[in-house]
Amino acid sequence: MLKRLFHTGYSRIMSLLLLLLATTGSSIGQSRQVINFNPGWWFKLDSSQQYIDEQRGEGWRRLDLPHDWSIEMPFSANSPAASGGAYLDGGIGWYQKSFKLAKADSGQRIFIAFEGIYENSEVWINGHFLGKRPNGYIGFEYEMSRYLYWDGRDNLLSVKVNNKNQPNSRFYSGSGIYRDTKLIIRNPISLTSNSTFIRATQLNEKHAVVNLSLEIEQTLKEAKTITVLTQLLSPDGLPIASEHTVLAKFKTGLHHIQQQISIDDPLLWSIETPQQYTARVQLIADGQVLDEQNSKFGLRNFNFDPEQGFTLNGKRLKIRGVCLHSDLGALGMAFNRSAALRQLRSMKEMGVNGIRTSHNPAAPAFLDLCDSLGFVVMSETFDVWKGHKNPYDYHLYWDQWYRRDFVDHVKRDRNHPSLFIWCLGNEVQEQWHSKPDGIAIPIALASIVDSLDGTRLTTIANNELSKANPVLMSSAVDLIGYNYNHKKWASFPKDHPGRKFIVTESTSALESRGQYDLIPYDSVRMWPERWDIPFDGGNKDKSISAYDHVFTPWGSDHQTSLRLMEKYDHIAGMYVWTGFDYLGEPTPYTWPARSSYFGIVDLAGFPKDVYYLYQSVWTAKPVLHVLPHWNWKKGDIIDVVVYFNQADRVELYHNGKKIGDQKKDSDRYEVVFKGIAFEPGTLEVISYQQDKRVLSKTIRTAKKEQRIALIAEDNSISAAMNELSFVHAYVVDEFGTLVPDAANKIDFEVEGDGAKILATDNGNTTDHTRFQSTSRRAFHGKVLVIVSSKNKGQIVVKAKSKGLISGEVHIKVE
Repeated sequence: MLKRLFHTGYSRIMSLLLLLLATTGSSIGQSRQVINFNPGWWFKLDSSQQYIDEQRGEGWRRLDLPHDWSIEMPFSANSPAASGGAYLDGGIGWYQKSFKLAKADSGQRIFIAFEGIYENSEVWINGHFLGKRPNGYIGFEYEMSRYLYWDGRDNLLSVKVNNKNQPNSRFYSGSGIYRDTKLIIRNPISLTSNSTFIRATQLNEKHAVVNLSLEIEQTLKEAKTITVLTQLLSPDGLPIASEHTVLAKFKTGLHHIQQQISIDDPLLWSIETPQQYTARVQLIADGQVLDEQNSKFGLRNFNFDPEQGFTLNGKRLKIRGVCLHSDLGALGMAFNRSAALRQLRSMKEMGVNGIRTSHNPAAPAFLDLCDSLGFVVMSETFDVWKGHKNPYDYHLYWDQWYRRDFVDHVKRDRNHPSLFIWCLGNEVQEQWHSKPDGIAIPIALASIVDSLDGTRLTTIANNELSKANPVLMSSAVDLIGYNYNHKKWASFPKDHPGRKFIVTESTSALESRGQYDLIPYDSVRMWPERWDIPFDGGNKDKSISAYDHVFTPWGSDHQTSLRLMEKYDHIAGMYVWTGFDYLGEPTPYTWPARSSYFGIVDLAGFPKDVYYLYQSVWTAKPVLHVLPHWNWKKGDIIDVVVYFNQADRVELYHNGKKIGDQKKDSDRYEVVFKGIAFEPGTLEVISYQQDKRVLSKTIRTAKKEQRIALIAEDNSISAAMNELSFVHAYVVDEFGTLVPDAANKIDFEVEGDGAKILATDNGNTTDHTRFQSTSRRAFHGKVLVIVSSKNKGQIVVKAKSKGLISGEVHIKVE
């Protein structure tokens, strides 16, 4: 009650303060407006015509952003994007949008802001060129004010996206305006974009001192007296502290100011409780709030130590991370918050506490999710520097653009409490080929971080560990990062005395969900034999066994890297390659494979078996997972693998007969019951802790497929938030058991006002059905359908297949 009264009184005092600060005067415009500019665009693929100031004609289609046109293309063995680009073409695309502006806003400044366009974008307003941006991952904005119509005429915004020159990436990049777009209306006196920087200069359990750096732009000819009022809001939205600065005779130009605010009994951001404060900054003059910005931030102490690894708020914490590409599987690169949230929730359930944004800046909303869920983010900017990996990649633009791109990246993301590490580059060619650049570039990039941030450490992901590597040996970089090379992790303190260490990328093991080759579990396969030798082996259907025994020559199986990372204190943590399968890089295969095998979760979002290996090690949640399925030919000899935790032993029963019991070896995270002769029926595994039963799991031999079972991950979604529902379709027998070899073609349809099927997928890396298709074959018994609706009401999803009983699920749209 006292706390509530205090905050109520505080709010009244702040309101009075605003009135006192405001003086009577003439109007000088409204406060900031940020308008969602995603709806209502027109699009056309056209490599020959120019649509700078020409209204659209034939061949244009209406759509909402974000949009990726490459994901809509057919897979083609002859695509110039090749295997790295998932055999999906690029090209040249045009976007147009017409809009009107109110006369009341004619004194305001109007900006168009894009969060990501891949790539080589050019933008015009009413025929006037605004600018070009080669980088496909960096957000940017242009002011349009002087070229706009305020008299009721339409303003025409035209965007050309040139992703024609291929290959320009080692992985799928997508094509188009694939992230959010906003129209920003700002007062002539306003805070500049991404200029607010918030950091704690003092922080302990009882007290925090928060420093704010602000940049204000004044474009009026007359000088003004401006009051800068900053309120700090607690994680539950209550005002707790404030500071104001009066700027007399505030003239035209850019002005930098500093403010300092104290907080008593601060609430810390952590992995378990990712609490965030809000800084509400208002510019006040002549009786008006000219501008207002709300910036979230978190208070946390952290440290990297050569001997003890990573500590957060004084407690040791292993960074148990994964690498994630920016694509969202069947949705391509078109960003959707609920799809990204799905990925992050899946990783959190697995026990992941760290995300590496490989190998480029993530969408701002993705980092917002990492802030709210509690992840240790390694944010990466460049996959290449001056040395190229593909003929048309970023090396072509490095000299002219790297500084501006990196500055914009750092300024955009430096307030995110989840961001702990800036990764300056990934496996750059300067490790081998350019000693002058290998020395100079890390220094230049690290100095940008130091000048604009200074609160976080820098690293570089190195796969060449020779001391002749100038990038690895750079003293400008705070954390030494290793990609792979797991046999050298233990000796790091001896090899690099006094240096701090993190594994920037590890493992690169390979699996197809639900595929189990009939070879002994402890058989090791290294595919390919060498990275530079084309691979002509493997399985004829381009599958890879889901037992954890296939990996690349530069990596390891999952257990090997996992055990080493957990064993050595000096290893701050690691980021496994990768959390999810992604489009492109179908190592070790090429066509017809078109997506990766590296993921712990497949492209459709279905976990592979190793998901439960990590969950058993990285979480306290009781886990008992058994593989493989139990549908084989009579006489087949099967190795049965069990992942478990919270127990000291497991027992295995085959058709009610006890086969044996096992405890884990000290250097293993699983138990294996070898050489079980297949007989139809059941496998039952029971876990025990000191003879007390913990969990049991039964694997049954599936009968003939009978019906389709539909399960929605979310039975309620928001139309206003553009949320999606991810619906699983399982082919099951009469008892509801998944049929593990089912490949039935399933047809989907939806009912409901505004309901739509966006995509289908099954996790099969060789499936060339377009993702937008409403029909897809099951892969090992499973299919995913992604649905949405623009209108409130209900979506009814139906699944049909010849010879099977249909399935149906209802989803509420709010």
